Order: sequence, then structure tokens, then C-alpha cells
Amino acid sequence: MRKQEMNQDWIATARTLSEALPYLQRYSGAIVVVKFGGNAMGDQDAMAEFARDIVLMRQVGVNPVVVHGGGPMINDMLSKLGIESEWVRGKRVTDKKTVEVVEMVLTGLVNKRIVQAIMDEGGRAVGLSGKDDDMMVCEADDPELGFVGKPVEMNVQVLRDLFAAGIIPVIAPVATGMKDNETFNVNGDTAAGAIAGALKADRLLLLTDVSGVKNKEGEIVTQMTPDDVRDMIADGTIAGGMIPKTETALKAVEDGVRAVVIMDGRVSNACLLELFTEHGAGSMIRTTPPRVVPRT
Repeated sequence: MRKQEMNQDWIATARTLSEALPYLQRYSGAIVVVKFGGNAMGDQDAMAEFARDIVLMRQVGVNPVVVHGGGPMINDMLSKLGIESEWVRGKRVTDKKTVEVVEMVLTGLVNKRIVQAIMDEGGRAVGLSGKDDDMMVCEADDPELGFVGKPVEMNVQVLRDLFAAGIIPVIAPVATGMKDNETFNVNGDTAAGAIAGALKADRLLLLTDVSGVKNKEGEIVTQMTPDDVRDMIADGTIAGGMIPKTETALKAVEDGVRAVVIMDGRVSNACLLELFTEHGAGSMIRTTPPRVVPRT
């Protein structure tokens, strides 16, 4: 009986791989930027699963780029160091002391954990920040917020060099300033969007702790055009923390990204579901839907 059950599992696995073939072919050579953050970053098993998915993507010919956040880890370190945060309109003011902690945590602690997780799953990964090779040059997003940056110049040749070598880039959202080599903290979604736009990526996947963009009835909207998104923001359907995510998506599509998907990173194998199955895993924003095979 056990042997029969195992054989059924093998048959199901083989069938799944066979059904995935058109998607594997579709994304061979594609550039996919993944913003990794949320609860999964603090969970060892979730981190390992995410790393395994990224390694599999690289193994089948996708060029993944991981851009990560690290807000909870930054908060913990600031608390341990006794550095109090000031807030303006719900956003943290990042002074010189704070940005030094941000850089230390993001480029040292968080970045290297993700790199190690990918290597533990058999991949090759290199940790970078936006400061390396002047990949991301910023100016102040809002003078009241201090060293919070807005990307104004991008240089992504180093990422293309890593693709050619079969190496997965893992990028911390810390950037160089245009004046006096300042260091800027950049919102993780914003950094991922800027990098995806500069690479003209095939996909930008924004992993979140919600299931996607919802309509007024609370249902997930799986396909949207930029005009749809603007209308939903204008009438209040998209509100709160979803506004900056959708604005990042709009900017990325405007810059040449073929599609942006806001998706639930808590779902097992979310990236693989989005790329290699008909179902997908979130809300897709693109100028000319639908995807290769329409979602059901």
C-alpha cells in the first residue's frame, strides 16, 4: 500500500513538472526582481523555503534579483543601542546615527543571512547594497525625514555581470547620495522598483503580508492596468499602506517592467506559483494583460 501511495505521489510530481514546461520555457533568460520582506524574513523555515525557490528559478534559467528590507531588525537594533526615533507623518526621521545603524543591519546582518540561506540550498549568491558600483544614487526624498533617499541615477551593469556568471544578487536598499557621498536609506519596495525599471525586468514581485489588491467587495483583483490602479486610488479602494506599493508598481511599469505582481509572501512557494503555474499568486499590474496563459 505504501509503495502504491508513493508511486502516486511521483506521478503527481511528474505531471506537475510537465504542466510547468510552457512556463519554464517562457521565463528562460527572464529577469525577475523579487522584493523580500515581511514575516518570512524572521522565520527560519520560511527563509529556507524562499531561498530554495530562488535557487530553483536560477536553475531553470531565470535571472532572479533579491531586494530585501529589514524594518523589524532595524527597530530591534535601535532599541538595543538606546537610539530613539522621531516620526513625521508616520515616517521615521533618519538622522546620521540612525542611518549608520540602518546600513549596519541591512548590509551586514540581514543581507548576509539571505545570501547564506541561498548558498545553503545550493545556489551561488553575492550580497550587495545600492552603494556598490554606484548602483543606486539618491537625493533626499523629503528634507524633514533626513537620510531617506529617492533613487535618481541607476547603474545596474554589475547585476548583468553577475547574471552572466550564474550568481544571484542580493541587494540591501542602502544608497549613495549625490553630494558628499552621503548614505541614504531607501524604502525596500522603492529600491526594488528602481532596480527592476533599470533592468527592464520581465517581472517585479512585491512580496507582502497581504493577499493582494482588493476591490470594494474585498475580493482580490488579479489583473489591473495602470489606469485601473489610478482609479482605485482616486476613489479610495486602494488606501493606506497599499498606496505606496501600487505607486511603486506604476513607476516600474512606466520605466519598462513588463508586469508587477503584489502578492502574499506568506503563501508557500509564492514565487513559483506566480511564475510557473496558471493560477498565479497575487495582483498583477501591466499595460497589456493578460499573462501568457490566462488565470482561472
